[in-house]
Amino acid sequence: MYEFFRDLDRRWIFFLMFLAVAVPILTGVRFPEKPSPMADSVFQAVEQLPEGSSVLLAYDYDPPSKGELQPMAAAFTRHCALRRHKLFFMTLWPQGVPMLDENISILNREFPDYQYGRDYVNLGYRPGAEGVIKVVVSDVKELFGNDVNGTSLDEIPLTRNLKSIQQINLLCNVSAGYPGTKEWVLYASTPFGIPTIAGTVGVQAPILYPYIPNQLAGMLGAIKAAAEYEQTMINAYPQLKDNEDSQQGLRRMGPQLVAHMMIIGLIVVGNMVFFVGRKRGE
Repeated sequence: MYEFFRDLDRRWIFFLMFLAVAVPILTGVRFPEKPSPMADSVFQAVEQLPEGSSVLLAYDYDPPSKGELQPMAAAFTRHCALRRHKLFFMTLWPQGVPMLDENISILNREFPDYQYGRDYVNLGYRPGAEGVIKVVVSDVKELFGNDVNGTSLDEIPLTRNLKSIQQINLLCNVSAGYPGTKEWVLYASTPFGIPTIAGTVGVQAPILYPYIPNQLAGMLGAIKAAAEYEQTMINAYPQLKDNEDSQQGLRRMGPQLVAHMMIIGLIVVGNMVFFVGRKRGE
């Protein structure tokens, strides 16, 4: 057995890794997640709002970060719709406009009674990075005079009386970098006390932890946290168990878990081969 593993062609290891990732993807295998306290705090921030509250969904990410962040954004959108909240979509990224459209399609597909202009509105993108935040906290219509379709906000029932984002009940931000969660915390949630939750890529999460729990009520970091949030939603809304689209994060955790277990096994076997070889004087 020692000689077998010692002389094993590394290409077999590459092939095993391929199978460890491909098989769970092709079979759609899912493993149950145990939601962390952080995921639960994010869930409760949305869940405990009175039905029909105003929520700003600021989705600041692009297609390259979609794999990690879209499950979070979709979960936020779906959760808010289940709670019948009024939704305001916007982005600080020019590449974020298609991401807004993808999340709005969830409303069109799963919540057909949600009406544009009455229950949700798409404000689209405005250039200026954090400068946009500094303006909308005091006067939304100074920058967003119309929605993404060119309709004046004064003509849309949901935005007719909207003065600033200080009127909203919760800010949900999904961020891949700059401008994103840090800027929303610095220029909106901190100075004006706007309740804020966030979802972010794994590499950005460590710099945002110090803002929890005062400036951020909670945060989802990377795909693992997205899967935990989806599991929390399934626990609270059992009808989502049959909704494949509501389990994107859970599906993506399957290949990761299997691949990580295989890597751990390879490390153990590799060390055994090393120490046995050293004992034999090889």
